[in-house]
Amino acid sequence: MSNEGIAFIVFSAGMLLLMGIGMNMGLALVLTGAAMAWVLDFGDAQLLAQNLVAGVDSFPLLAVPFFILAGELMNTGGISRRIIAMAQAWVGHIRGGLGYVAIAAAIMLSAMSGSALADAAALATIVLPMMRKHGYPLTTSAGLIAAGGVIGPIIPPSMAFVIYGVTTNTSISALFVSGIVPGLIMGLGLVIAWRLQINGTDLPAGEPMPMKERLRVTLRAAWALLMPVIIIGGMKTGIFTPTEAAVVAAAYAMVISFFVHREMKLGDLHGVFVKAAKTTAVVMFLCAGAQVTGYMVTLADMPSTLSSWLGPMVENPRLLMAAMMLVLVLVGTALDLTPTILIFAPVMLPIAVKAGIDPVYFGLMFVLNGSIGLITPPVGTVLNVVAGVGRMPLSQVVRGVSPFLITYTLILCLFVLFPQIVTAPVAWMR
Repeated sequence: MSNEGIAFIVFSAGMLLLMGIGMNMGLALVLTGAAMAWVLDFGDAQLLAQNLVAGVDSFPLLAVPFFILAGELMNTGGISRRIIAMAQAWVGHIRGGLGYVAIAAAIMLSAMSGSALADAAALATIVLPMMRKHGYPLTTSAGLIAAGGVIGPIIPPSMAFVIYGVTTNTSISALFVSGIVPGLIMGLGLVIAWRLQINGTDLPAGEPMPMKERLRVTLRAAWALLMPVIIIGGMKTGIFTPTEAAVVAAAYAMVISFFVHREMKLGDLHGVFVKAAKTTAVVMFLCAGAQVTGYMVTLADMPSTLSSWLGPMVENPRLLMAAMMLVLVLVGTALDLTPTILIFAPVMLPIAVKAGIDPVYFGLMFVLNGSIGLITPPVGTVLNVVAGVGRMPLSQVVRGVSPFLITYTLILCLFVLFPQIVTAPVAWMR
């Protein structure tokens, strides 16, 4: 067997083994890359170190820590709470209204933080106790909140799109635009699925809030609602880049939290910065480790091997997309979104482009598929967040998310069959 074939076995078996024993994903990527380098006779420590540094030496990646910081500031400074309160004022009185509140709040929070984990944590902290108090089915409610959280990587701004754009050299601004319509369709799908889930239940309908009170609550959330307008508007008009938009988002969230809402004190900043730094360190170490493995994957010529497997489908773009989405569904059950992007996107995108598939459309589909993986067991990091915050067994959240997982899968199939749903709005907005 050739060295390339042995390297492929090392890559597959090594990743499965190290993930199976629960090793940190970033470290697993580094060790797998080092093992592949040894097999390929590239066992040079300096080469590995250079690739580790190259994995994070990117100006666009600066957006990641600032978007993470913006999400932490929103949760600490009361911005997230005001968004949820506004959603409750307008739809909370409908039968099963807290479910619609969770969906509406998930969409609005997605337009601010770009993080599935941050959005899911905010919803689980604020909305889940309300649903439990009012007698909502806890399993389904937790599943809905988990499903709502994964809209975060789709509606701009999105950290996943930043990482994908940097990894594949795809326009981050175009990726941001591509996520608007699919994100709204995901929200509509959750509304329909939630409605079907509560049919036959005796959930009470509440009294509508007086219009004056609704307007008052909406006015309190106005500063929060301006954030996505500033971010998207600034990028659309060319005032700042996606990386600079992340800085603007963090600065804006800090100003609003300190001087407008006045819910943050100077002493709170330490905790916010520490949380943001820890999350950033995890993401950046993943990027560094993936660069090592990705370099060795290229040396082992694995992209050509995958191309030969998928080659017969190149003449049929929809069939090729369906096959690649199926592969990513299986990968998503074992890998988190970020390592999935870092490992597989550079390999799959050239095949998609060869088949005539729009790279921005493919990026949206890739990130959407990986986002669905965040609520797919056994890994399902968003499921773990909701279970931890809600203090309930993970198995209960897994059961509750199942109908919403089916809904997202159907939406994914819809986008495969009708790519114009994604490409047409992007072309129009451009």
